[in-house]
Amino acid sequence: MVDHMIILLRSISAFVILLIITRFLGKQTLSNMNFHEFVTAVILGAIAANFAFNEKMQVIHLLISLAVFTFTSYFLSIIVVKNRKLRMLAEGTPSVIIEGGKLLEDNLKKNKLTLDTVNQMLRQKDIFDISEVEYGVLEINGMISVMKKKEYQNVTLKDLKKGSKVDQQFPIELIMDGQLLEKNLKINALSPDWITDKLKSRNKNIEDVFYAVKGTDGQLYIDFYKDKIQHPIDVE
Repeated sequence: MVDHMIILLRSISAFVILLIITRFLGKQTLSNMNFHEFVTAVILGAIAANFAFNEKMQVIHLLISLAVFTFTSYFLSIIVVKNRKLRMLAEGTPSVIIEGGKLLEDNLKKNKLTLDTVNQMLRQKDIFDISEVEYGVLEINGMISVMKKKEYQNVTLKDLKKGSKVDQQFPIELIMDGQLLEKNLKINALSPDWITDKLKSRNKNIEDVFYAVKGTDGQLYIDFYKDKIQHPIDVE
């Protein structure tokens, strides 16, 4: 009977500790996880299971392990936010697997994707014909994002005002976290002077930009660190 009570108390404690850790690590833990978050979740789950049922292991040792992996994941999350190269190394990068309605076989093989899996993911997006897809991107969380060809897209109020949809292209990220993505510029035959001139016309420098992307309509979208929003909305 005493053993049963001990397991009951340890199980409840393990649940409470994991709940506290999840709250500490933040909302990202609850969303579709990237590589390092997945590894952290698996390890923390294994430690918590031992905490609940393995009476041979000392509680203090398990608590130390939980603390080490929790703070490791926390500090790694902070670092990857500030360092794009480390973020790419820890989380990976998205892969284009469909372009112009054609499957990119090499990228499918690299990501170990089968045609059945791709078709299943497309059907979940209400797409039953690959030819409808202009771009299909496998995200770092394992989900697929799709941009349909313009003739298969839903019409918006903006489209009605224009009268017809403009030609679309794959968005090109130009600046991220105040750093110029020179590789993206080179691949897409864009000059660094072009983006610099665009910023000078707004009396801004590259360091002032949080994110800049050449959108699907070919227009430049820029988000500055200081957006002059006096009272940002948040949900309490």
